[in-house]
Order: sequence, then structure tokens, then C-alpha cells
Amino acid sequence: MKVPYISIVLLFIIFFFSFFGGFFYHQSAYALNPSDILLSPSFSHLFGTDRLGRDVLARVLEGGKVSLTIGVLSAVLSSLLGLMIGVMAGFFKGKVDKATVVMIDLFLTFPTFFLLLALISYMNASVWILVFIISITGWMGMARMIRSESFAISNKPFIKVLKLAKVSRLKIILKYFTPILAPIFFISFTFGVGGAILAESGLSFLGIGIMPPQISWGSILSGGKGIVDIAPWVSFFPGLMIFLVVFCLVNISDFLQKFTNQKDSF
Repeated sequence: MKVPYISIVLLFIIFFFSFFGGFFYHQSAYALNPSDILLSPSFSHLFGTDRLGRDVLARVLEGGKVSLTIGVLSAVLSSLLGLMIGVMAGFFKGKVDKATVVMIDLFLTFPTFFLLLALISYMNASVWILVFIISITGWMGMARMIRSESFAISNKPFIKVLKLAKVSRLKIILKYFTPILAPIFFISFTFGVGGAILAESGLSFLGIGIMPPQISWGSILSGGKGIVDIAPWVSFFPGLMIFLVVFCLVNISDFLQKFTNQKDSF
């Protein structure tokens, strides 16, 4: 089982340059240059320019901050929400579990992306609004996995002994449930980051996500869709960033899953 070093390094490079690339690349992401409209990639503009003469690389770096922030924060919140709901269902069982199952099934009744569209139509999109909306529409898968695993853990003899000894429920959950559930949490988190980035990009591409003057990879893609036949680089590079981040996260998640399964087999 090989550690995905290339994916880890590539992901680190993308994160680093998205948040700190401005210290090395001094082109403005917002400056309009009428004399540099739709220039193809060159030494002066490494990713070319868009229809307003703005540097695409600078915009990709700036947009990366927004897309990655939304992806990571949404994944953290949705994973924590799914973890809490799943643990409560598996630990308390009975009515709590039944109510949790009904709530999960209710959310799963609606296709996630259409639920996103319905919610965003009633709010003015911003980074924090998108984080909130993506989080509350992305916790169900995590909750179902954690619920299933929590049932198995709660039926273990040592957990029953702890309950009989009247050990604090919070202590049992934090000290004994959390370490066992940690691998599932991190696997779900890595998938969640990729899913949140794709969700934000899809909404921004449709014109109902991040709005100017803010930039995201999805909004850059949306801005280049009308000129893809004459200036494909405008859409290609933000699309490439989305692909690389999601691909790296999937590789890392696959490794974590295999590592966890291998560890459980011993």
C-alpha cells in the first residue's frame, strides 16, 4: 500500500500558492488592462488574460482562497454535524435513533444539488452563506456511516460495563467512541472537501454562487464559458485546479480507507 506522496505534495502546493502566492506573483487579480485583452499564456501572463485584460493566474490564485476556504470549512462543519448526529443515534438508540433516521431520510429525499439551489435562491450568496448551506446539505452520508459504526461500538462489552458503572456519557463518547471513529471522520472529511468545492463551483458557474467583486474558481469558469472557443485558457486553468484538488483528495481518501481496513484486519 503506497502513500500518495504526489497527491499530498500537489495539494500542499495548491493550498500554499492559493493563500501565499500573492507574495511571489505581483500581478493584480482585479486590474483592467484594455491593451491586454484575451492574451494567450506567455512569460508576461503565465495563464493568459481574460476578456477584460485581467491576469488569469492572479485570479486563479485569488479565487483559490475562496474556493478552498469554502471547501475546507464546509467539510469541517458538515463532518462534525454528521459525527454528532451519528454518535447520538448509535449511542442512545431507541427514539433518538428513530428520529435521526427520519431526519436523514427526509434530507436524502431531495437531490443535494437541487436542495442547494432551492436554499441559495432565498439568500444573497457570500462565502459564509455558501459554507452554511453546503454544510447543512452535506452531513447525511457522514451521519449514516457514524451511526452504523456507533451501533457496533455501543454493543461492545467494555462500553456496556462503562454504562453499568455509570461513567459519564460525555466521557464515554469522547474517550472511547472518538478514537475509533476518527478514521471514518477523516475519510469523510477528505471527500467532503472535494464535494464542497464542486458544489461551490457548480453554483458559481450557474451565476448564483460567489458574486463580484469576490472571485472563486467557479466564477472564473463561468466568466470564460462564453469565450471558450477563442480563449480556452480562461476556463481551462480554474477547471484544472478544481480537478487536481478533487483528484488529490480522492487519492488521499482511498489511501486512508485502505489503511483503516488493513488496520482493522489485524
